[in-house]
Amino acid sequence: MSTQFLRDTVYNERGKNMATAMVIGAQWGDEGKGKIVDYLAAKADVVVRSQGGNNAGHTVVTGGKVYPLRLMPSGIMYENTICVVGTGVVIDPKSLIEEMRSLEEKGVKTHHLQISTRAQVVFPYHIRQDEAEEAMKGSRKIGTTKNGIGPCYADKINRIGIRICDLMDKEVFAEKLKYNLEYKNRVLEKLYGVEGFDYEKMLKDYLEYAEILRPFVKDTNYNVDKFIKEGKNVLFEGAQASMLDCDNGTYPYVTSSHPTAGGACIGAGIGPHNMKNIFGVVKAYSTRVGEGPFPTELHDETGDYIRNLAHEFGTVTGRPRRVGWLDARAVRYAAQLNTFDYLAITRLDILDQMDEIKICVGYEYEGKEIKEYPADLNFLSKLKPIYKTFEGWKEKISDIREYDKLPQKAKEYVEAIAEITGVKIGIVSVGPTREETIVVKDVFKK
Repeated sequence: MSTQFLRDTVYNERGKNMATAMVIGAQWGDEGKGKIVDYLAAKADVVVRSQGGNNAGHTVVTGGKVYPLRLMPSGIMYENTICVVGTGVVIDPKSLIEEMRSLEEKGVKTHHLQISTRAQVVFPYHIRQDEAEEAMKGSRKIGTTKNGIGPCYADKINRIGIRICDLMDKEVFAEKLKYNLEYKNRVLEKLYGVEGFDYEKMLKDYLEYAEILRPFVKDTNYNVDKFIKEGKNVLFEGAQASMLDCDNGTYPYVTSSHPTAGGACIGAGIGPHNMKNIFGVVKAYSTRVGEGPFPTELHDETGDYIRNLAHEFGTVTGRPRRVGWLDARAVRYAAQLNTFDYLAITRLDILDQMDEIKICVGYEYEGKEIKEYPADLNFLSKLKPIYKTFEGWKEKISDIREYDKLPQKAKEYVEAIAEITGVKIGIVSVGPTREETIVVKDVFKK
């Protein structure tokens, strides 16, 4: 039996019954990923969150209720769907427990949650360090949510992080926390001039958190691989977005992890061949929170109109989002990074009453078109967007459930996005609720 035959047989068996999908933000976050995940999760057996922390809020609207989620995978709304907080996520146990209790009080069960043994733990010293660093940077601040996410990821890379598996072992945890807290207290007090923390209190608090979370802690790397091999519908949920990727986004105005399809493989503990049906979620216009370049930003009445109508304020922070025309050039770059199979266009209904709508189809500098997406932020800030203008459809679309029944001008707008980015349309969202969704490509069968 040849080696090639064996290799082909293994690959074919692995992919034979596999049904996976991935939801990735294609802009700067807040694209409406939570709704898309929630919709796809109706047919999913498993939903996996692979990166970020409680700095990444998703909002799910169903049954007339709004559920703001932070660490919880959006599939938590479905009681029979296994929800995995994966290896690449950084977990603030206090925040997670509060979120679980809040959902339970609203009638949402959380018994189907699984937490990776390999996920990193966020501590109060991470949060205080985050706050102190932002204060010291002054005008050079990044605009973080001050939830300690960056410092926690930094400790992970510096190999002094504490993982969930450590938290589950009292002796191991006590030893690691003692070392870390002595070190962190020196840094906080000597470098930042802020107060440190008491070891005994933090030890007691976190051991209590450990006992609450213990029933949910699993080897999710093993479990997710098993679910895929069993042919279950597995949905991977991205947090933040491609343009905030710490390697390929608008660095340093980025997050501290990899909110891309490649990052999802690492953060979920699976190989890249297991990732199919990658959806790039694109808001029908652009928004951004915090600092950093934003070529299509609107500083006028149109920007204010969209912000107020769409209630563009942060799920976690409440901060007003910066608003602009859709930057399809940035989305095309995100498609390159993620190899999107489909686009999920969200909030199309927000543009219902606009006379004209613009899409940025490229950039130019001193009259010359710039083909690539620049790494140099100073150069990026000097680029002039090249716009294509579309006539508005001027009618309500939130009751439409079939793509062909959309107004012709709305279809022209959506199809222009697909043409510019080179990615087919998979889903069009025409309102905030689960029901207000047009499915062009159904990737999960039940």
